Amino acid sequence: MTQLAGAEALVALDPVFAQLAVGAGHNLWGLKHLTAREKAFVCLTADLCHPHLGQPLAMHVQMALSNGVDPESVRELYRHLAPYVGYPIVVTAFQRLVELGFPPAHDDKPVEPVPPAGPLARAVRVLEDLDPGLSTFTEDQLAQRWARPHLSVRERALACLVVDVFYQTLGPSLRLHADLARSAGVTDETLRDLLRGVAEFGMARVWAAARALLRPAEEPLVS
Repeated sequence: MTQLAGAEALVALDPVFAQLAVGAGHNLWGLKHLTAREKAFVCLTADLCHPHLGQPLAMHVQMALSNGVDPESVRELYRHLAPYVGYPIVVTAFQRLVELGFPPAHDDKPVEPVPPAGPLARAVRVLEDLDPGLSTFTEDQLAQRWARPHLSVRERALACLVVDVFYQTLGPSLRLHADLARSAGVTDETLRDLLRGVAEFGMARVWAAARALLRPAEEPLVS
């Protein structure tokens, strides 16, 4: 059974709560259809969405590293999520990494944009009909992220689905990221495990997301 990082600190706060929290943590780490990296990314993404940048972030960073997630992948997750959770939150998260003694970034190469394709390109076209300026900004942000190294498209899509659950963006955004996840090999069982894992961070949100994500599709992302 996975030893949860920071469990002793929770006992010092409240032993009963610690028992409940450890049980919830084992629920996530016992899921079979998510990789260890993906489970770590669920926790790290949740920290940005709340935001919980104190002890929870420190515990989850430690857990990620102890499960083989390399530091550059944590940094890349933050880079990827910046336009989804907000750049200011990610600034503070990077500051916390420095405080935690995180190693300096090794990837300092300029970002080479890759034009969005597939579902991402279709989403940009839909936005263009609504507001060309918003479409241009979105296209630029997507082009700088989805083809970068360190994270797979599957990992990026699953992280974005976590954001959708927290922010309750259960319409086009959720469908876009579900399409991207499925195109990268994610199955319905993977999505069910993702929701079960996110439930420890807010059951009510997950109930709503489960209805949107797991019921038969009523309409495509774009016509």
